[in-house]
Amino acid sequence: MSVSKKKISLIAPFYNEEKNAHLFFERVDKVFENIKEKYNYEVVCINDGSNDNTLNELIRLKNESFPMLKIINFSRNFGKEAAVTAGIDFADGDAFIPIDSDLQHPPELILEMINKWESGFDVILAKRKSRATDRKIQRVTANLFYSLSSKISHTNIPADVGDFRLFDKSVALELRKLRETNRFMKGLFAWVGFKTTYVEYNVEPRQHGKTSFNTWKLWNFALEAITSFSTIPLRIWSYIGVIISIFSMVYAVFLVVKTMFFGNPTPGYASLMVAILFFSGVQLIGIGILGEYIARISNEVRNRPIYIIKDIF
Repeated sequence: MSVSKKKISLIAPFYNEEKNAHLFFERVDKVFENIKEKYNYEVVCINDGSNDNTLNELIRLKNESFPMLKIINFSRNFGKEAAVTAGIDFADGDAFIPIDSDLQHPPELILEMINKWESGFDVILAKRKSRATDRKIQRVTANLFYSLSSKISHTNIPADVGDFRLFDKSVALELRKLRETNRFMKGLFAWVGFKTTYVEYNVEPRQHGKTSFNTWKLWNFALEAITSFSTIPLRIWSYIGVIISIFSMVYAVFLVVKTMFFGNPTPGYASLMVAILFFSGVQLIGIGILGEYIARISNEVRNRPIYIIKDIF
């Protein structure tokens, strides 16, 4: 009597990865060749508005060599978070694995992830051993982000863990319910919980091309993460306002007493300007923090779709 095979769904966003696509699928197929007696697999490929020949290359590879591909073509570039979301929405396996198509995530690690999954874990995180492939500023800012996030976030986001992971279909069903417009997938993965473990790996260098994530994008990504999973920045400015108010009242009492006993000399221009500029700066920063949260509320109220699909192949 034959036993039905379990199905593994790989979710692979593509953005200008024309030269990496063939090598990526070859390595993935080689991994599953070793376990084909027990598992089927599919690769949900999301073409996230590529402006090179990525889409045509994906279609060619599907027709000629890799029929297990499911290709979703966005109407424009919506970003990696939207691409991973689409992959979760359209995959239909028993386990899901988001993975980068630039081969910085080694497909060979999938075997170890599946073994952990079969032993009873719902989520298996791929944790990088080091950040040797990152620039120095990226290593420093990443450490600062995870340190800050652990202190102020309501959700514990594991350090040195990206989207590369395996999670059970039961986890995917819960993730599909989360439809907020401002998406930070690492935070959403952590928020749903479930029984979790991890495996370690070394990040491999890109085979072709260069990453689309620069320092400015990573900064905005971190800001998205903090405002999506913590209200501490708002609370901090409330505390700052209270502290400044207390100092102001104390200083006002000091001025009244000084005037009663020593008269009212003309105040200095420099000290007045320093006070005005300082408090104006504090107010503008506070308004900026409020603006970040209000902008996110505005985006959610609009209820626009997370992504738009032009074609499915």
